[in-house]
Amino acid sequence: MVSVKKTQKVVVLGTGGTIAGTAANAFEQVVYTAAQLGVDQLTAAVPGLDAVLGGRQLVVEQVAQLDSKDMDHATWQRLTHRCAHWLAQEDVGALVITHGTDTLEETAWFLQSVLQPCKPLVMVCAMRPASSSEADGPQNLRDALLVSAQPLATGVCVVCAGVIHSARFVQKVHPYRLDAFSSGDAGPLGWMQSGQVQWSTVYDRSALQMPALAKQVMSSDARLWPVVEVVFSHAGAGRRVVDALVQAGVSGLVVAGSGNGTVHHAVEAALKEAEQAGVRVRLSTRCQEGQMVGKSRLWPDMEGLSPLKARISLMLELLVESGV
Repeated sequence: MVSVKKTQKVVVLGTGGTIAGTAANAFEQVVYTAAQLGVDQLTAAVPGLDAVLGGRQLVVEQVAQLDSKDMDHATWQRLTHRCAHWLAQEDVGALVITHGTDTLEETAWFLQSVLQPCKPLVMVCAMRPASSSEADGPQNLRDALLVSAQPLATGVCVVCAGVIHSARFVQKVHPYRLDAFSSGDAGPLGWMQSGQVQWSTVYDRSALQMPALAKQVMSSDARLWPVVEVVFSHAGAGRRVVDALVQAGVSGLVVAGSGNGTVHHAVEAALKEAEQAGVRVRLSTRCQEGQMVGKSRLWPDMEGLSPLKARISLMLELLVESGV
C-alpha cells in the first residue's frame, strides 16, 4: 500500500482511446470502436483500487473522447488547460491521463515541453479494448496510479505493459503487441515488479526548456499555431512533396533522413529552396534507435527526438517567435 497524505488528490483525465474502447463481444481484440467508456468507468474497473490509492482522493474528469489517431491541436490545448488547472492545486499530488496508443508519444512530448510539470503526470493506455475478456487497460491504469504516487515520477511519463517510459524517448514500435512501446537505446525509466515500482539506473528527466510557453499555448488560437510537417527521405525521393508543402504555406519542415541523417539529393535541393523562402528546416532520422552523430549537416538536428516529436518542438519554437 502506498503511504501518502490523506488530503492529497490524484486526478485522472480521460481522453478516449482503445483503453476506453468496446467491441461486439469479449473475444474480439482487433475490431472495436475506441473511446466509448467514460473515465469513471475505467477507474472503477481497476483491481484493488482503494489499496492502490493508499488514502489519496480520486478525482476523474472527461477532457475529450476520441480515437487518438484523430488527436488535434485544439484537444492538446484543452488538455493543457485542464492539466495546468489541476497541477496548480496544492492538494493535487499527481495527474494520470488515459489516452489512445497511436499518438500517445506525441501528446506526452507536447505536455512535457509545454508544462514542464514538477508533479507526476502519468500517461496510460491499452492495446486491447475495455470489453475484451483479456483487457490490459485495468492493470495498466493500476500501474499508472501506483507510479503517480512516486516522487521520482516528476514530469511526464508513459506506463504500459508494466514498463515506465520517459516522454522524450518513448515510441510505439508494434501495432498490436501488448508491450507496444519502447524507449530504444535510452531504455525505460523503470518497471513494475510484484506490484512495486522499480526505477532504472538510467532514469532521465531531460526536457525542452521554453519559458512562458504554457501561458502562450493556452491563450493563443490553436488554429493559428505554426504549420510544421514531416517529410521523409527515401530511395527514389523527389521534391514534389516539399514543393507542395511550401506552396501550401508551411512554416517549418522536419526531414526524416535515412541512416545518420542523410537526405536524398532531390529532397535536399528542395529543402534548401524552402529555407531560402523562409521555411524553418530541421533534421531527424528514420531510425528508431540511437542518435545521429557528427555535426557536418546542412540543418540543425533535434538531439535524438523522433521526427514526430521534432515536429512538435519546432512548432513550439516557431510559436514562441511568432507571439501568436
